[in-house]
This record gives sequence, structure tokens and C-alpha cells, in this order.
Amino acid sequence: MPTSLSGRHFLRLLDFTTEEIEYLLKLSREFKNLKLTGTPHRYLEGKNIVLLFQKTSTRTRCAFEVGAMDLGMGVTYLDPGSSQMGKKESIEDTARVLGRFYDGIEFRGFAQTDVEELAANAGVPVWNGLTNEWHPTQMLADILTMQENFNYDIKGKTFVFMGDAANNVARSLMVVCSKLGVNFVACGPKENMPDAELVKTCEAIAAENGSTVKLTEDIKDACTGAHVIYADVWVSMGEPDEVWAERIRLLEPYRVTKEVMAMADPSAIFLHCLPSFHDTNTTIGADIAERFGVTEMEVEDEVFESKQSKVFDEAENRMHTIKAVMYATLS
Repeated sequence: MPTSLSGRHFLRLLDFTTEEIEYLLKLSREFKNLKLTGTPHRYLEGKNIVLLFQKTSTRTRCAFEVGAMDLGMGVTYLDPGSSQMGKKESIEDTARVLGRFYDGIEFRGFAQTDVEELAANAGVPVWNGLTNEWHPTQMLADILTMQENFNYDIKGKTFVFMGDAANNVARSLMVVCSKLGVNFVACGPKENMPDAELVKTCEAIAAENGSTVKLTEDIKDACTGAHVIYADVWVSMGEPDEVWAERIRLLEPYRVTKEVMAMADPSAIFLHCLPSFHDTNTTIGADIAERFGVTEMEVEDEVFESKQSKVFDEAENRMHTIKAVMYATLS
């Protein structure tokens, strides 16, 4: 039976089968080819979507806006100050209003319960652009980039996340790798490992797909022979400034360096969901350098700018994969 995701929400990848995820990735490749060849694909002409942002973003907003316009849709962007949701109007009431105006709703914010409440009340597909718990659209871009670099043969490859493995990106990567038969390794301090119950769930999923899940504090154990080394910022959006000192103390040993990349397979690539603190050319980067003497955080600039780094391919792929999600759920 052909895969159909029509009318579905896209809130977390745990809700999707291996076949459904593979279908979205295949669709993403098709949309990327259409974009690169300049072939019009306004397949959703006349539809409209709204982007609800509690947390600002460059890639997520641009990927949804350009992707939607390529598909022929109209787009409304509501930044944190442009909506009464959660202030003067409940999430439930906001969902019921927006569901009358729009064909789809994207939410990027804090609590997973917020996007779930939107989905429960909107009557139209709702897409999770990021919450504190999950980042499903990023995962599709990450995996598409991995596929492109390994001739679309990723089953049995090893994917290592370095650093704060308790965050939304690491949790989501563990899920998608398990679903697709990719060996997942979380490498970081024991204080920053994924929730034990989620690990147990992913271990069972991975076993069904012929792969493994491993948690380790040992960098050599994690990275030797790995095919993907992945890093993310050490302090996530919305976390208090006071956590920087402790995170730097805990995570500095897990910075991705050229020595780390040398442990990996010769064909290994480096990925990062961006933005990245690989130098001091940002206000936060400069502030951290002044306060703590750290000029490179989760990844060395030499690695970030190397040929192994595919971070900008990965960023572009957000657009193609998000387009696939919107098309699949709105068709």
C-alpha cells in the first residue's frame, strides 16, 4: 500500500514508522532535485500556513517560508510579540481560531505540551519546528545529509553525538537513528545523558532494525571508526545564563577537534544543526571568551571549516525536508 501522511501532525519521530520516515526522505530528495533544476512545483497553490514562533530562528523560519512559497502557499509569520497565545488567549482557543484561517500550523517554542495542545484543537496539520523535548524537522535534514555523503546506504553506519546528549537534538537523533538502523552513540558526561526510559525505548527500536544505542563518556570508544560526528551548542535557547560555567566545565573535554575527527572513519563527516560557537565572531562567543577564556566551544574552527564539515549542506536540507513534510501532510 502506498505511504500516505495526509492530515497527519508532525510532532515527534517516535510517532512515525521506519517506512514513513524513509518516504519523507525520498520525497525530500525529489523536492531538492526540483529546486536545483528550477522546475516549478507549486503543488499546494491556494493553501496558507502560519508560523508560530516563541523561539526565534534563522533556518527554521526561512526553510518553512521558502518551502511553502515554492509549493505555492501563502505564509504568515507570528513572532513572540505578535500573538496573544498563552497570554490573553489560551493555546486551545488560538488553535481553534488559526485552524479556521490556515491549512497548516508550524510551532517553534518551549513545551512539547504546547505543540500537542495545538494539534489536539486545530483541526489541521501541526508541525513541530522545535520544542525543549524534540526537533523532528532537523532530524530529516541531518539524515538526508548523511545519506548524500554515503551513497544513500546508511544502515549499519555509526552516528556519534558529542556533548549535551540530554538535549532535544540528541534525543531526536537517537530516535531517528534507531528507526533507520543506524548505530547511535551519545558521548558526554554522565550528567548529560538522555532520559533512561527513552534510551530503553530506542534500544528496542534499534534492535528491530539491526542497530545499537550506546552511551559512553569515553571519546575514543565513541568515535573510533564512526561515520558521523555531531555537535550542538552547550546551552540551549531559554536556559539561564548561569548554566554556562557548569556546562563549560562538563563539556569542554567533548569539543570536536581534529584529533577527534582523526579517530573516525576516513570518510567521516561533521554535522551541526547551527548556530555554532566555533569562533568569537558573535556577541555570545566574545562574551564567553572574555569571561571563561574559551574561544571555541562545541567544535574547533578548524573542524567547522574543514572539508569534512557538511553543516551548510545540512542547513540547506532543512528547506527540502520541511517542504516534504508540508506536502505529505497537506496533500
